Amino acid sequence: MMNRLALVLVLCVSAAYAAKRPNVILMVTDDQGYGDIAAHGNPVIQTPEMDRLHSQSIRLTDFHVDPTCAPTRGALMSGKFSHRARVWHTVRGGNHLREGEITMADVFKHNGYDTAMFGKWHLGANYPYRPMDRGFDEWLGLGDGGPNTSDCWFWNDRVNDMYWHNGEREYREGFNPDVFYREAGEYVKKHKGEKPFFIYLPTYVPHKPYSFPAPDFHEKYLAMGLEKELVAFYASIARVDWNIGQLRKTLEEKGIADNTILIFMTDNGSTHTEVFNAGMSGHKGSTNEGGHRVPCFIHWPAGKLGAPRDISNLTAHIDVLPTLMELCGMQSPEPMDLDGKSLVPLFHGKTPDWQNRTLVVEKQRQLEYNRKYNAIMNGSWRLLGHSKLYDISKDPAQKTNVAKEHPEVVEKLLKDFEAYWKRVTPDDRSFPTPIAGTPYDEELLLGISELRDGDGYAHGYCAEGREAKGIWHIEAAVAGIYEIEVRRWPKEAEAPFDGVPKVNKTVDAWSTRGPKTTFLTSGKITALPIGSVSLKAGEFYEKRAVGPEDKALIFDVELPKGVVTIDAVFYDKNDKRMTNAYYVYVRKG
Repeated sequence: MMNRLALVLVLCVSAAYAAKRPNVILMVTDDQGYGDIAAHGNPVIQTPEMDRLHSQSIRLTDFHVDPTCAPTRGALMSGKFSHRARVWHTVRGGNHLREGEITMADVFKHNGYDTAMFGKWHLGANYPYRPMDRGFDEWLGLGDGGPNTSDCWFWNDRVNDMYWHNGEREYREGFNPDVFYREAGEYVKKHKGEKPFFIYLPTYVPHKPYSFPAPDFHEKYLAMGLEKELVAFYASIARVDWNIGQLRKTLEEKGIADNTILIFMTDNGSTHTEVFNAGMSGHKGSTNEGGHRVPCFIHWPAGKLGAPRDISNLTAHIDVLPTLMELCGMQSPEPMDLDGKSLVPLFHGKTPDWQNRTLVVEKQRQLEYNRKYNAIMNGSWRLLGHSKLYDISKDPAQKTNVAKEHPEVVEKLLKDFEAYWKRVTPDDRSFPTPIAGTPYDEELLLGISELRDGDGYAHGYCAEGREAKGIWHIEAAVAGIYEIEVRRWPKEAEAPFDGVPKVNKTVDAWSTRGPKTTFLTSGKITALPIGSVSLKAGEFYEKRAVGPEDKALIFDVELPKGVVTIDAVFYDKNDKRMTNAYYVYVRKG
């Protein structure tokens, strides 16, 4: 009897504690820089909801991410430097978060949270790399890297599209960022509140190519006489801004706004700095300040974080996870050895151990990496290329190299870099290995974005018939016969090897240049005179002729348990190599 009573008391206390824990919504936009917000001084863009959140939040004014998006996402989800988590590129398999890494979603789930993600993942498209494999109970997204990437539905154009929903294709009506915020709002409305929730809400916009649900969607910025690409960029941000307002209304109507931690940040520097870049040099992809310093607002009325204000200490994406762990009273399911630090002491004015912090941001994006493509940061110092030193408190545009005047600073930063490099580089270029033959993912879709030697990633690249190079690495969960299906076009395109799919989609999307019939990079769809296909998978090899009506060739391959490589190649009618295959499906026979 006493044991039962004790158990009931423990459960009641645990339930009460869980009820007090805050909900968390982490919002991330794609390619929006520090200067692309009105509250930061941009004289053109109108962002009333971001401005309102800015005025109500703790604002990290020296907050850094990676210069490109997948590395930032890997670091954000793991609390580790992206290089150390093996996320070193946006394509070529370099965008897969290391298998076995504990993610932010894993931590929340372990601590009794419901977890959901609506938006851009970009950390892997097959098991065990998908959001549903990395701690998220609910997941809605398009292609791993975005619309038009090789695992996205071929005909998607950001309006009325087919989405991945918990591993299955499902249709959703509406403009892409609206869909994600709408789904997040519905999730909040339906949530019963028995447990707190964590929502990860990363949009694909304002990343190009641009697409809108109405021909006049962008007219406000077009009327300003801005260049059309910039018009589309600002209109995309404005739509996210509106959606933030709608989501906050939902939180207020639900009565949970005060006890919900809202975080807004972006994934790298701006792709459009011609109007305003907050005095910085550099943009997306650059190790100059404008390539990686981004906005970060943290809002939690019930959290007693103090008045809305700027915090100017050097902070980064790797700090978000440990900060949320402390704010929400969470423990890791197992030791994590994080690179980030909790920001909670900063919220309470305790900064002594932050003064000598050194962080490194790398450009990466190469198999053979040049270790000088980075920015080494400490306080207001920035050392670029291991030889150019800037004091951004006096020189935010990084125009004057003061390395000769401060050799002791250069020496310290280089010493700190060596310690960083020793920590992040072990096994840093190992291959991701999607796993076939499991009940968790019955069919792998291998696209060109995962080919190690190529630089393509999108359907448009394939549609144009450009050459792809490289091999895939997969793991067979069990030994046995596997069906490996090789295709020129993805299944939904419905065309033979040497033909082209018919474009019969109703126009429901527009750019600043007019209606869009496809979302392909250039709009070109090119036939290839494919005569034969070869497949090498482990020890298996076969070359087979392509018939005039063939849409796919299916090879029955006996694979051993473990890691194998797949190399599929198209040849022309004269048996000359043309390109590696664009789409390969693998399933257990």
